[in-house]
Amino acid sequence: MLGSTAEARTPRDDYAIFTDVAREVRGYVNFTIFDDVAASVDEGVVTLRGKVTMPFKKQDLARRVERLGGVREVRNEIQVLPVSAFDDELRFQIARAIYGNPNFWNYAAMVSPPIHIVVDRGRVTLTGVVSSEVDRMLARSLASSFGAFSVTSTLRTDAEVKEALEGID
Repeated sequence: MLGSTAEARTPRDDYAIFTDVAREVRGYVNFTIFDDVAASVDEGVVTLRGKVTMPFKKQDLARRVERLGGVREVRNEIQVLPVSAFDDELRFQIARAIYGNPNFWNYAAMVSPPIHIVVDRGRVTLTGVVSSEVDRMLARSLASSFGAFSVTSTLRTDAEVKEALEGID
């Protein structure tokens, strides 16, 4: 009994909180390939950043994270993308081009496809993780075919993510 009381007073470490936050964001039913949210944790204070397509998503994600054990505060810096028929059309064209390409069928079959397509006033940013440099270059090339004002890729390869995680240890 005494051990459990001491555990209850011990704050959770930031990495444990971060993994819970990541699970909550990925598990949010309204989180799509057109949204991108990143989180950081510092002494139990969670900062959410990124862009989502609807205002309710910003609030829902913050509420989900606030309920997690060890979270002292949530700083919600998520931006809501403007409503735009042009942006919507770009999103769908690029998603069809990428996930309809045979090289990306294995990604499309995933429960949570790893390539996110964020369109903000005609400017496209690809985020997420791909298996190889070839996939990264192909995704950017496919996204560049639809008249976007600019296309930026911040896609990372599995190897880059693994290397970054090893640096955390």
